[in-house]
Amino acid sequence: MKKIGLILLYFFVPVLLFRIFLNTDLGVAQVEFVGIIAGTLFFMYVLAYYFSKHQAVKLGLKGKTRERFIKTVITNQGRSSAFIGSAMLAVSAFRVPAGLYMSLVGIILFAVIPYILSHMHHKETKESGELVHALPWFLRLYPWYLIVFVIAGVMFHTVFHVTVSSLGDLGRALRFYSALTIPAALYYVGSSIHPSDLKVDEIKKLIGLTSNAKDHWPWVRSIFLLTVILTPLATAIVFGSLFLFKVIPLPWFGVILINSILPITSTNMFLVPYGIDKKTTALAVTWTTIVCLPIVVMLIYLFSLCFT
Repeated sequence: MKKIGLILLYFFVPVLLFRIFLNTDLGVAQVEFVGIIAGTLFFMYVLAYYFSKHQAVKLGLKGKTRERFIKTVITNQGRSSAFIGSAMLAVSAFRVPAGLYMSLVGIILFAVIPYILSHMHHKETKESGELVHALPWFLRLYPWYLIVFVIAGVMFHTVFHVTVSSLGDLGRALRFYSALTIPAALYYVGSSIHPSDLKVDEIKKLIGLTSNAKDHWPWVRSIFLLTVILTPLATAIVFGSLFLFKVIPLPWFGVILINSILPITSTNMFLVPYGIDKKTTALAVTWTTIVCLPIVVMLIYLFSLCFT
């Protein structure tokens, strides 16, 4: 399944973004939205940081365990923008803002967060050697690889006035090939969910009906609360208000809101060597996918009705 995910990341998602930006005129509004995205992502990670510190006190965590918990919570604020988020690209009004959001999230997930974790891990271990670079080279390369396709699409359209339609048969082939991305990505994510994950005992542990102070579930519940409830709620209040006062358009609000409730990205498992908790991360990824995937699909459908 990991190989299938990499194929989607490298050979399908970038081509879909290229096709979208090949038909797009970028202007001041899009630049403004990039600034809003940066502010949104900064807000999400600041929220994760202060929430993790609060929960660490509540759970009575100290020393290295506390630091491990904080790093785990912050890391798992990263969402599956490339796989599940790509479903937003099926809605024409979402294509440009969702493409911009996806590109910037790629830089945050595969460049900024690993860099921060590497320095934190280096500081904790107090080693004099090189910083840990646990993220595989193909994921470190990915955000810049993705940006190249976005820039290429913009340049071809702006400089040479190329569109998908003007490419003729090649354009039709490009449209067909890139259209495979969304169903393939949703299938990939859905196939990672197993019926065994839906045991009643596991659900009870998630909602706190049964728990053991020594197990991973208190950590999982904290991450679940942050990613599924607090972050989407705060995002809805802030950006919903901006939309109601006509500061931002509906497509921007929709993209930001849906991205705030996306499941945690499974690529966080690559960051375990930086000192985040493996089992907690695996459980958080699984359960946010189970809960958030149908919510995301429903929200995309409801927003799509507003544009028809």
